[in-house]
Amino acid sequence: MKKVLFGLSLMLLTFAGMSVKAQNILVDDDENNLGNFYTRSLSLSKSAMPYPNLRESDVIWETCIWRTIDFREKFNQFFYFPKGEDSLYNNQGRINLAYLVYRNAANGEFEIFDDDELKIPIDWDYMYKKLNKADTTLTDPLYDDYGEMIDEGHDTIKFKNFTPEDYYKIHIKEYWYIDKQDTRMKARIVGLALVDENCKEVDGEMECNPTTRFWIPMNDMRVRNIFARTNVYDMYNNNIERSYDEVFISRYFDSYITRETNVYNRQIHDYLTGEDAQLESQSIEERIFDIESDMWEY
Repeated sequence: MKKVLFGLSLMLLTFAGMSVKAQNILVDDDENNLGNFYTRSLSLSKSAMPYPNLRESDVIWETCIWRTIDFREKFNQFFYFPKGEDSLYNNQGRINLAYLVYRNAANGEFEIFDDDELKIPIDWDYMYKKLNKADTTLTDPLYDDYGEMIDEGHDTIKFKNFTPEDYYKIHIKEYWYIDKQDTRMKARIVGLALVDENCKEVDGEMECNPTTRFWIPMNDMRVRNIFARTNVYDMYNNNIERSYDEVFISRYFDSYITRETNVYNRQIHDYLTGEDAQLESQSIEERIFDIESDMWEY
């Protein structure tokens, strides 16, 4: 009897080993298996944790804040790199944030909106033509050595496709509020917008202006699940697996305030510029945190 049980145990161990090995068999549709020394599947199966339920009666104070995150700041560079579609084949599957948003919006994974109130939806075909457009420019006339015109100039069509490298800023809209259940100050990001430099040639010189392309709803679980399944670079540990969703929830970024809800409905740059605008942004930041600390003064 003992020999029979021993034989069955060996058979079970053998089949268990075969099943473990079967999980690591290289398959044609698994492009990352060849470049890893263990199976990476945790991030692909992650889902964003839903926000806790919040009752209207629990919010005793709130304000709305608009921020800008500049990818050129050293701390924020994980948003910008790797650039473009190269991230699909290099850099352990990490993806530039602008390209991640663009790719999933193009696939219809979530809606996009024209306003930060998230009330005016945009048809993707219309937005696609704005992000991938053809510009017509007139070339200068050509003259020979004797001053005779040999070419009077002609229209040249230049096609400009969506380029993630052009997007090095995003805007976010968020609410700061105090929850009376635990008397803590909290923040909830509700919208995110891609911003690029819209450059045009004027009188022979290039003029570039920051342009907000479209907004996406950060309260939408479809958006959050996409962000939760996409990891970003961590300089201390490649296996920390911090996702874009965790980055925004934990506020793991540098930013500056561009607007606080106000009676005039205006942005800081509408009434201040330069260093004064920076000081105003810092003042709003400090005032928000002082509200929470002042609750505990007697």
